[in-house]
Amino acid sequence: MLTLILFLAVLSLLVLVHEFGHFFAARIFGVKAEEFGYGFPPRLIGLVKHNGKWKRVKANDEASYQNTIWSLNWLPLGGFVRIKGEGVEDKMTDSDAFPTKPAWQRVIILAAGVAMNWLLAYVLFFGVLVSGVPTVIEDLPQSATVQDKSVRITNVLPGMPAEKSGIKAGDQVLSINGVTAVDYDQTRNEILKSNENPVQIRIKNQDGEKTLTVQPEMVKELGRYGIGVSLADVGVVKFGFFSAMYQAGVAVVGYTWQTVSAFGGMIRDLVLLRHLEQEVSGPVGIAVLTGQMAKQGIVTLMQFAAILSINLAVINFLPIPALDGGRILFVVIEKIRRKAVTRKLEAHIHQVAFIALIILILLVTIRDLGKYGGSILGGLKHLVGI
Repeated sequence: MLTLILFLAVLSLLVLVHEFGHFFAARIFGVKAEEFGYGFPPRLIGLVKHNGKWKRVKANDEASYQNTIWSLNWLPLGGFVRIKGEGVEDKMTDSDAFPTKPAWQRVIILAAGVAMNWLLAYVLFFGVLVSGVPTVIEDLPQSATVQDKSVRITNVLPGMPAEKSGIKAGDQVLSINGVTAVDYDQTRNEILKSNENPVQIRIKNQDGEKTLTVQPEMVKELGRYGIGVSLADVGVVKFGFFSAMYQAGVAVVGYTWQTVSAFGGMIRDLVLLRHLEQEVSGPVGIAVLTGQMAKQGIVTLMQFAAILSINLAVINFLPIPALDGGRILFVVIEKIRRKAVTRKLEAHIHQVAFIALIILILLVTIRDLGKYGGSILGGLKHLVGI
């Protein structure tokens, strides 16, 4: 239940911030925002400021209001903003309608959503860097301060002795054969000194401390015995206020580039290999990951939300119909042709693309259920006391 609540909270934050960007830009340029809603219809309640007072909206008279309707809807999956003139049947002649505005203003209104997602990511990264974030201590800026240094397991090779012994990625190494783990080099050397002899590893994780015995195996590729783990020096890295402002910008740019590169790789795989080499998660997978990040603390959850916000920005900016980038593409085409595509044709194209996106999300969700179904079922059983 907590995982579901956190997932809905993170999703709502990302979507509402995105929609507020459209709303804010529309109001700047004098475009009426007919409704700003949390969740999706059917509507639970709608309020509007009319003649200086807030009143509840009735379905048969909402068109008469000049101000924005603020609504709470039954499906708590983000939110939406309804801008005047976006519908196929909406009038295009009113001065406060979206289609009557110059192309550059329409582009800004359409792009404001992704801009807000990038801004949200920046704010979240800033909070993370000021608060302190666990990270690998490597090539850090001079302005960084490091606390709570430790040696961590960063990767466990499948089928190797470490995995068989119960060691997991993220475990903190306290000692090797009774010798306190100081840093990466010293810990690695202590493991190598054991050669083919059993290694006593004392670890610490969310379940507490325990000592495990690991029997090394010969690794032919390396020509020596090993247990199958990757190690790293990890610490809580913090930055001062002004340093964090700069480093947050660096993080946003870096993660944006990584996201764009990942999508480029996905497109390449689909075109050349006819399948995806990379992992793709849908709503179910993201919900599970949100729960996992939350268990590591609020700072880790903030960092995860920032990365999701960047992903949402990049995806929405792609020139695909039904997305913000696709709508911007139609504005660009209008300027090139000096004539707008008919509204009905554009609407049909967006509808077809939207249906295709929904089908894709459903396919990914089905795969996620196959991957995470066991943990989800276990959580439901725990919830109902089975």
